Amino acid sequence: MKIPLLDLQAQLEYLEDDLIQAVTRVVKSTRYIQGPEVTGLEEEIAHYCEVGHGIGVSSGTDALLISLMAIGVGQGDVVLTTPYSFFATMGVILRLGAVPIFADIDPQTFNIMPQNIAKILQADKDKTIKAILPVHLYGQCADMVEILKLAELYEVPVIEDAAQAIGAHYPMVTNDTVTDKPAGSMGLCGCFSFFPSKNLGGIGDGGMVVTQDKEIAQQLTLLRNHGAQPKYFHKMVGGNFRLDPIQAAALRVKLPYLNGWHKKRAENAARYKKLFEDTPLIKNDDIKLPFAVYEKTEDSGSMERNYHIYNQYVLRVKKRDTLRDWLVANNIGCEVYYPVPLHKQECLGSLASEISCPEAEKAAKETIALPIYPELTSVMQEYIVEKIVKFYA
Repeated sequence: MKIPLLDLQAQLEYLEDDLIQAVTRVVKSTRYIQGPEVTGLEEEIAHYCEVGHGIGVSSGTDALLISLMAIGVGQGDVVLTTPYSFFATMGVILRLGAVPIFADIDPQTFNIMPQNIAKILQADKDKTIKAILPVHLYGQCADMVEILKLAELYEVPVIEDAAQAIGAHYPMVTNDTVTDKPAGSMGLCGCFSFFPSKNLGGIGDGGMVVTQDKEIAQQLTLLRNHGAQPKYFHKMVGGNFRLDPIQAAALRVKLPYLNGWHKKRAENAARYKKLFEDTPLIKNDDIKLPFAVYEKTEDSGSMERNYHIYNQYVLRVKKRDTLRDWLVANNIGCEVYYPVPLHKQECLGSLASEISCPEAEKAAKETIALPIYPELTSVMQEYIVEKIVKFYA
């Protein structure tokens, strides 16, 4: 049996005709820059995320970049973020001439730990930190209640890297009242990626920033189009960060399926849990299952609340590298997210050797992602678990 890490071909079986019609619609319209498809998607994503504004951009990376630009992050400024994420989280900071500073992660969720953020903010006597950039890793929100408390106390804006978490919810507690808030809606800006491997993936690159702040939305809109308003009159230096209307059209086809895909991923995660719990692997501490912090609630209104959308299903395992080789040899797709934490990347030069984030470093050596896509069958999952059990036998 051959099982890929992600099977977009299986998704095409029921989406292909609609996607082709959507792309054809754009081609026939000759509206190849911006236009109604982009505007339509912006409105739909803003509504989905329960915010006032959506600004379509060219990628998740550019969503992060343009958000930092909008709040004035530049040369010599400091941005506080996680050491355990895709490179774009740190790369956009470096591109602006700013300096990343890292707060180590929670070993259970792999998300940035508020206690470590607090220590760094307390030590920042000169107020050099211009933004906090938490990542909602693998599809589960970071501890935003505590992060936002710290942000308010130290007067630092929060930019959410929600690239892997569109549709995830977080139980925000205010005055003893719990309100489920969508990923991306809690900070000043929320940044999404529509890279094809995401739960809501395009047929190429794409991204979006969502915000409740009207002035920030206007800044973002200017920045994505070279800072021009009107055309040829440039109020600021921006860039070409526009979302392709073909991507917008394809994403509008997929968006109505998103909550259903989340549900199937959660069902697959629950099935993995049951299958693994029926083996000696957990008892023997050969593997540790993903830790979902918040319990799932009943439906709220018309939208099901998903506290973990499982963009990735990540185990912590013994003998990770040899297990990876074994899975590949048995035609099982898997991936290591991420083998080198951000603070140890070569591009940081001598700074890399000066920083220690032991939990991120440990996670980089022990984690492995298994297939979790919606079309994954129970037979496939049984095969995967069977092969992992055989490896540790």
